[in-house]
Amino acid sequence: MPQDYRRRAALAFALLFILYQAAEGVGARLLDNFAVQATFMVAMVAVAWPLGRWLGFRGYDAYALGWQRSAPLLLAGGLALALLAKYVAVCIGMAFNVYLARAPVVPPVAAVSFLSSIPWALVATFVPSVAEDILTRGFLYRAIRVRWLPWVFVLASSTLYVLNHVYRLGAGPAEWTMLFCFGLAYAVAVVRSGSLWLAVGLHWGWNLANVLIDDILPYQVVSATWSALISAAAHLTMLALLFALPAQHEREGLHPDPA
Repeated sequence: MPQDYRRRAALAFALLFILYQAAEGVGARLLDNFAVQATFMVAMVAVAWPLGRWLGFRGYDAYALGWQRSAPLLLAGGLALALLAKYVAVCIGMAFNVYLARAPVVPPVAAVSFLSSIPWALVATFVPSVAEDILTRGFLYRAIRVRWLPWVFVLASSTLYVLNHVYRLGAGPAEWTMLFCFGLAYAVAVVRSGSLWLAVGLHWGWNLANVLIDDILPYQVVSATWSALISAAAHLTMLALLFALPAQHEREGLHPDPA
């Protein structure tokens, strides 16, 4: 990789990282202002496009996020799988007293609450999901133009995903384990599909379920450690299911040149 391109890639990554972290660090923690938080997050996704052009790609293609015919299927498939996995994980947690069911809201009220929250939840969970996927997976997969061995990419991306959760690193080993397993599943999704869209679907589906499930299956966490481990196991299960897909890296490299 030419030295000039290395500098460009480093600057591009630094800018994306700063914008992503500012969303929580400035918007949520310093100012406690959702509008500021959302502005930083949307700005990060928006800025990723011209940065991709600057790096010599067609915008979001720099992160394997080009809109191809397979993109809707990958996105919808990942979304559905993660929604199901989260529901099953909560049911298992309740069975083992990791989660404690709360009294449900009166059915008509619950239905209205659930339906009214869907549009907001779709947007509020999609933007952060795709932003983090660009930063911790798509950028490594394509923008830096490294010829990765698949397992090296998966480990590197998963480690970066853990480290990107700056404000959660103090939560301890169970949290780190959970985040690493999340990263493994999402990185394997990239390798198996050759696209970031499947990882976005999985990530988005899990985050969306976290928002919506309280309306249909309200619960409270009894054990944070076991809750984290159940979530980790759910992602390892999704990872295993991903091996039903043919490996994209058998047909293409893990660093396609810009078109």
